[in-house]
Amino acid sequence: MAGAITALKVQKNNPERVSVFIDGAFAFGVTLDVAARLRKGQPLSDAEIAELRTNDEVDKAYQAALHFLAARPRSRSEVVRRLTEKGHAAEAIDAALERLDARSYVDDAAFAAFWVENRSRFRPRSAAAIAYELRQKGVEGEAIRAALNEIDEERAAWAAIERQLGRWRALTKAEFEQKIIAHLARRGFGFEIARKVAQHAWEEQQSPDEP
Repeated sequence: MAGAITALKVQKNNPERVSVFIDGAFAFGVTLDVAARLRKGQPLSDAEIAELRTNDEVDKAYQAALHFLAARPRSRSEVVRRLTEKGHAAEAIDAALERLDARSYVDDAAFAAFWVENRSRFRPRSAAAIAYELRQKGVEGEAIRAALNEIDEERAAWAAIERQLGRWRALTKAEFEQKIIAHLARRGFGFEIARKVAQHAWEEQQSPDEP
C-alpha cells in the first residue's frame, strides 16, 4: 500500500491522535508526536507504513497500560493480562512493557511492597495470606520474600481484630477468644498467633481503665 500522504487530520474523538490518509483513503492513526514528523505529499514505502503501524500499535498498548496503572500500582502479570484482554498483540505488549520497564512504571518488587503496606493499613492479613494474594497477581520469588520481611505477624493479627473488640465485649472468655481465633483464621493467621492475640485481647478487656 505504498503511496503519498494526502491528508493529516486530528481525530475528533481523540485530539491526541492524527488520522493519516494515503492516496485519499484513511490508512492508519498516529500520535501527535509522530504526526509532527509527517507532511502532506510525503511518499511512504510499504516498509515505512508497516513500521508506522507497528509503532502505533505499541503506543496504543503503552497508553492503555498507563491508564490501567493510573488507579494504583500493578504487577507485571496484571498489566499483561489487562492488555491481552483488551486485544493488543503480544508483540505490542512486549514492546510496551519495555517502555514501562525503562521508566520503572512496572516493578514487581515495588508492587509487592505497596501491597503489603496497603494490606497492613487497611485490611491486615497474615504473611501467608498476603503471599497467596501476590502469587495470584503473578508476583513470585524474591519480590514476595522481601516484601513479607516487613510484616510483624503478631502486630498484624492485633490490627486485624482491634476494631472488632467492642462488638465482643459482653461475651464470656471462651466465646470472646473463639470469636477472635475464628476471625484471624479467616485472614490466614495460624492458631498459635491467634490464641496469643486472643488471650492478650481478653486481658486488655479486663484491665481497669486508666484514671
